[in-house]
Amino acid sequence: MRIAIAWSAVALAVLQVSCGGGSGTQSASLPPEKKAIESAAALPSTVAAGDPAQAGQLVSGFHAIENNSWRWTARQFAVSLGTPAGAARSGATLELKLTVPPPTIEKLQSLTLSASIAGKDLGPETYSRPGPYVYRRDVPAGQLGSSPVKVEFQLDKAMQPGGADVRELGVVVSSIALLAK
Repeated sequence: MRIAIAWSAVALAVLQVSCGGGSGTQSASLPPEKKAIESAAALPSTVAAGDPAQAGQLVSGFHAIENNSWRWTARQFAVSLGTPAGAARSGATLELKLTVPPPTIEKLQSLTLSASIAGKDLGPETYSRPGPYVYRRDVPAGQLGSSPVKVEFQLDKAMQPGGADVRELGVVVSSIALLAK
């Protein structure tokens, strides 16, 4: 019995470390050495939420990978993207591929998503039905002068923790990209 309890404690400790201390979200700030690496190297302008190698670009508000392909978000979440070639001259298109699950609409009725880059709002979009969506916005060249580009997203509301799930749940994200025009 003691061995089973000890192994359970070890498994819980490993889970807490791998999930960032049990919060289930990425850290809001990167260590200085990782920031230096990110600023020195060109970051991809597309991030697959299910790719563990790209997790460092998910700045905040993303929960653990599920089904090897997507992640839940919190109400507020942010990503760091590289600037695609030529975008600093001609602008880019931001594309967030997301799904609004049926339980979210059943509980909240609708969700409004908005995004901003460098404090400039890119415009909201409201979802009142469950299903897959692409939040797509033009990004002026003036907002893409430096790389990486931090894109901040915000939902007007999210499902609050309840029952066995202790996470705040917003939408399900599969990818985020800045695409050259």
